[in-house]
Amino acid sequence: MKKTAVVLLNLGGPSTQEEIRPFLFSLFYDPSIITLPNPFRYFLASLLTWRRLTEAQHIYSCLGGGSPLLKNTKAQALALEAELGKGFRVFVAMRHARPLSEETVEIVRAYDPDEVVLLPLYPQYSTTTTESSFKAWRVAAEGWKIKTRLVQSYPQEDGFLDAMKELFLPQYREAQKKGKPRVLLTAHGLPEKTIKKGDPYQRHVEETAQCLIEKLEISSFDSILCYQSRVGPLKWIGPYADEEILKAAKEKRPLVVIPLSFVSEHSETLIELDQTYRDLALNAGCPAYHRIETVQTHPLFIKGLAKLVTQSKLTS
Repeated sequence: MKKTAVVLLNLGGPSTQEEIRPFLFSLFYDPSIITLPNPFRYFLASLLTWRRLTEAQHIYSCLGGGSPLLKNTKAQALALEAELGKGFRVFVAMRHARPLSEETVEIVRAYDPDEVVLLPLYPQYSTTTTESSFKAWRVAAEGWKIKTRLVQSYPQEDGFLDAMKELFLPQYREAQKKGKPRVLLTAHGLPEKTIKKGDPYQRHVEETAQCLIEKLEISSFDSILCYQSRVGPLKWIGPYADEEILKAAKEKRPLVVIPLSFVSEHSETLIELDQTYRDLALNAGCPAYHRIETVQTHPLFIKGLAKLVTQSKLTS
């Protein structure tokens, strides 16, 4: 029987307080994120790590000391392996936290597969996430002659969209009890300069938003696509989620928030959406605030991932 190794690629997050500093430095030192040449990139990454460390330590202390992302990703790996069945094993490789690609490559080698499928847990392609993870895997696997298939992106994948729809509708009906809801379709932001260089991320997010709205089939649906998690002095793509929350609060509208670019829970959902933005909305006058869970191991999403694996194309 042919053996296929599927590798789930994700950004990663610190599992303990001790891992926060190296995680931050790895993130800021990534040339796909900060494009300066060395030694400037090294010095800037060191500075940003120092400036963000205290805030990050506080955030992860609120999550029990570390990010739940690895635990969530492993759960998705187990669910996908069960869905794919015999002949498939699913592994996890993180970009900026353990297990890094270097570690996972050795584990996959020991499995001795006939082929490898790289499956990013980023539905929308970006040079800062998808491309960076692909590059890290290629470097780690250099010299290993193995057939490799890539899933580039899946912003319009039916299982992904149907899972979000199923999670959304009960929350939307609950919000209707407080008035006509405004739906915020949120995604992680990027600096405008990244998009202007040709990064397809914003276009992919817009595709996800439009396809989901069409699937929902709600008359007089009031929604807006916006972006969260901006940091630093650069101009980021907008509109900004916090500003849209304040607009809804002025109109006394109940809010329903759907995270479009995240498929599992971590600090941007559990802290930024569930605490920072919720407090902002309710304190400013929104009569209700509902945040839709990420798709995680939803059966429809996992079935969609399995389909992507079986339809992936050979690249090497």
